[in-house]
Amino acid sequence: MRRWTRALTAMALAAPMAVAAITATPAQAATKYPGGPDLTPVMGWSGWSFLRLGVTATQVRGEAKALVSTGLAAAGYRYVNIDDGWYQCPGPQGPNVDAHGRWMVNTAHYPNVGSQNGIQALAAYVHSLGLKFGIYETAGISKQAVAKNTPILGTSYTADDIATTTPQNNYNCGGMDRIDYSKPGAQAYVDSVVDELASWGVDYIKLDGVTNNNGPDVKAWQAAIQQSGRPIVLNITQGSYTIKLAPVLKEYANQWEFAPDIEINGPDEGSANSCNFPPFTGCRSVFPLTSYAHWSDRFADVASWQPYGGPGGFNDYDSIEVGDGSTASGMTLAASESQLSLWSLGSAPLILGGDLTSAVTNAYGTSAGLTPRDYSLLTNRQVIEVDQDAIDASRIAVTGSGGSKPGDQVFAKVEQHGDGVVGLFNTTTDLSSKPVTISTTAAAIGLRPDPHGYLVLDLWGRQSVAAGGGRIFRISAAGVIHATVPAEGVALYRVIPLR
Repeated sequence: MRRWTRALTAMALAAPMAVAAITATPAQAATKYPGGPDLTPVMGWSGWSFLRLGVTATQVRGEAKALVSTGLAAAGYRYVNIDDGWYQCPGPQGPNVDAHGRWMVNTAHYPNVGSQNGIQALAAYVHSLGLKFGIYETAGISKQAVAKNTPILGTSYTADDIATTTPQNNYNCGGMDRIDYSKPGAQAYVDSVVDELASWGVDYIKLDGVTNNNGPDVKAWQAAIQQSGRPIVLNITQGSYTIKLAPVLKEYANQWEFAPDIEINGPDEGSANSCNFPPFTGCRSVFPLTSYAHWSDRFADVASWQPYGGPGGFNDYDSIEVGDGSTASGMTLAASESQLSLWSLGSAPLILGGDLTSAVTNAYGTSAGLTPRDYSLLTNRQVIEVDQDAIDASRIAVTGSGGSKPGDQVFAKVEQHGDGVVGLFNTTTDLSSKPVTISTTAAAIGLRPDPHGYLVLDLWGRQSVAAGGGRIFRISAAGVIHATVPAEGVALYRVIPLR
């Protein structure tokens, strides 16, 4: 009996490792650009949540170095992505442009290093650490390029030939016009932008401000990436697009973020510019970064966007705010586990938004840096493997209304080798409420009946398991799974048929 138990334990611990080898599926084959250069969701760090527009090359270097020194890079977090503010923005006339209408580097924050501009030098540093580098862009063309009628590189056309009079979203600078892709020179302009980014060493492009009307831009940026010859992830971020754009995203993008910002963004968000320009006083309330209630709308997003996520491309639910502890993140331990569980069940990109080192400061002060508790959450190999299986979970049960009222939701998926993964979420935000018991079955998850029963792994190893407690336990052929879950919390299980 003891040998049998030991064998089950070994099987339980080894089984998740099988997800590391992602193979092509019919869904992938039907997608023109499956997963971009990565067949699994991107993992890394982004500067927006903590550093915002005040970010400098020195600060980004510190965060990149911390990815390696903390062991996060070894756990899979490889991308270092800068956000808005890297280019020169003199005012509402739009970004400053070079002789070919492309954005110019903000040398005050990203100074030149020898013969390299600040972005090239930063990308080279990131690459020297064995990491990858990402950058921020918006669709369209600067009004300054149109006003100057700058020539489009390699063509006889100019900016005025391809620009429309329709404004294009650029939230923190403005001054962008939409591009008419029926005009000669339009694709060549986007090609020239991507070619320049590729020459700087960019591995990831976040294209922000996209609406349902920007489908031609999504296609054009992917075409530009393909002709550049450099493997680059194309991440599309919403201006206000809906699921109507999903087929275009699925075919031409590698990941897409469609929900409002996960960050609380301070009291001046939407009402003043003091969140956008030095000394950034409107963003002094950057901590807490978010709250469970602020991102709990993602439960509905995961359910509605599930048909479009998978090995061919990934639904992006915005940044992971686990890192600086409960006070800075705005989330309890239970809420932090819930965020990581929901993102992983949805095989979403895991892009960290917090500060990874207390040595880096911003306009709001110095953070506590990565806490030991949060480090253990972020490097939980069993949970990361759920994310990296590239399979998007379905919502199989929902009760109550969530929010401040009791309610629970259950999400599940079945992996290629036959394991099931299920998350039992207690969505109430009333932290004084008693834990609730949430149940499901192996059949509801999608597993076939097994007369031998099932082995169940508690991937967080903390919840009170009604079926007997402990990290690993066995359930009968009836396949009933239930757990006692606290407010804002989750029980995340891997369910392994014993046949």
